[in-house]
Amino acid sequence: MTVAVQIFARDTNISGSLQEYIEKKVSRLDRYLPSLTEARVDVAEARSARSAMDRWVAQLTVHMRGVVLRAEERSAEPYAAVDAVLDKMQRQIRRYKGKRWLNRSADGGLEAVAVAEMEEEDEAEPAEAAEPAGVVVRRKRFAMTPMNEEEALEQMQLLGHTSFFVFYNADTNRINVLYRRNDGNYGLIEPEIG
Repeated sequence: MTVAVQIFARDTNISGSLQEYIEKKVSRLDRYLPSLTEARVDVAEARSARSAMDRWVAQLTVHMRGVVLRAEERSAEPYAAVDAVLDKMQRQIRRYKGKRWLNRSADGGLEAVAVAEMEEEDEAEPAEAAEPAGVVVRRKRFAMTPMNEEEALEQMQLLGHTSFFVFYNADTNRINVLYRRNDGNYGLIEPEIG
């Protein structure tokens, strides 16, 4: 299966050789995960980075049968940033495959793993001085796939969300929010209208 690789540049231009390099490297990910269908690579040059070692940012997002994995790395050179993000993604794929295998064997049979597609929040953009505090400056839309609490927790960890995760709870047929508590455990918000 061929992986559809989309490459986007922010605040920079991507050379032809860098684009070929990214396509070649990312297309190899289907060796590790044959169900991989789509990959998106965002490359940005952060000119305002505090360290020259963090100048180039590469973010890789892969989609496969309802599962989204994302990795981001920084480096002094764009090629190094791409290599680092690919290494990180390979570790996430291994972790995902291991967890998926554990989920399968826990019940002794095949368990359908349904998870939400959710785009991770982009890095916070600096607020403009003229903008008053408390104004909605960004809106996000994402597709939700029904899942239970355990699957939501797994997806939250796979995406690298550290504070919260919004999902459609298949057990209650409601939107829920899973969040990380200060003590390291998790809480679940179950909204009620009334």
